[in-house]
Amino acid sequence: MNFDHLQDHPHKRQNILTGDWVLVSPHRTKRPWQGKVEKLAEDQRPSHDPNCYLCAGNTRAGGKVMPEYTGTYVFTNDFSALLNDTPDFQGDDELFSFESESGECRVVCFHPNHALTLPEMEIFNVEEVVRTWQDQYAELGARPEIGHVMIFENKGATMGCSNPHPHGQIWSQKRMPQEVQKKHDRQQAYFDKHGRTMLSDYISRELADGTRVLEENDHFVSLVPFWALWPYEVMIIPKRAMAHIGMMTEEEVSAYAAILHQTTVILDNLFETSFPYSSGIHQAPTDGAENAHWHWHMSFYPPLLRSATVKKFMVGYEMFANPQRDITAEQAAAKLKSLPKVHYKSLSKVGE
Repeated sequence: MNFDHLQDHPHKRQNILTGDWVLVSPHRTKRPWQGKVEKLAEDQRPSHDPNCYLCAGNTRAGGKVMPEYTGTYVFTNDFSALLNDTPDFQGDDELFSFESESGECRVVCFHPNHALTLPEMEIFNVEEVVRTWQDQYAELGARPEIGHVMIFENKGATMGCSNPHPHGQIWSQKRMPQEVQKKHDRQQAYFDKHGRTMLSDYISRELADGTRVLEENDHFVSLVPFWALWPYEVMIIPKRAMAHIGMMTEEEVSAYAAILHQTTVILDNLFETSFPYSSGIHQAPTDGAENAHWHWHMSFYPPLLRSATVKKFMVGYEMFANPQRDITAEQAAAKLKSLPKVHYKSLSKVGE
């Protein structure tokens, strides 16, 4: 296959997991990281904020008091988007279709220290977060009324995060969301045709090429996907085909925590700021089936494009026609791979 034209000419790339396409226009700005790189003033936060509703011992927005937790802490969201007691109803009108959706939303506090983020936490703390995700997936997924568990994090005010305390969310619901359904169907079709998971074959090709690979250890790969939509989009994929995170061994948990930590460090180092993103883990539905076609993975969608203050907007053509990006996945990967592996705050302390 000839990839020679991809760095110079407009073209479309297909997301193999969803079937969606992205328009790539590399001629518009081939080296987007040149020129002035603006930095935000450093966000100095205390380890405990008396006004934060997620800090230990404080009162949450819903009126309940947070315990004096010392590790991860999970609670049901006081303002959940999904509720367990939603009645069943639907409308099958050809023009006005609707159906009820029930479930439960939870908040996962990663750490009691208000000033930290994932890349600034110790590896053993990140491992605790991963094990908490595993426990929550197993607990919620065991409920007969729950068909899917979505684990995600919105980091930074740019991504709409209303509280800087290190935390993520888990939304569990009756049915698979539409983005997951697309991946479910396409992975099933590939598995039926080849007898292997789609991502097993994909990462084999990526590792052989190496251009878009950011980090690799014995069990995981971190890379900029070929079909990346966001400027510095990243995926973490296990080398062993696993339907969900509950299938990881202890060794794989440690390897996942390590590459998760390293990936977020690199993102922070890009513009030397706490890099905003939305991240999410896509994994098999909790329907009791084997789901051997599923190969779970984690994606990061960061909006920043040229500096800590310049973001990529999905507007105009992107909203009404087709998602589009200027820099190629290969250019983004090259920039990310060139960055230090140690967090910029730690480097600045060494230089003092």
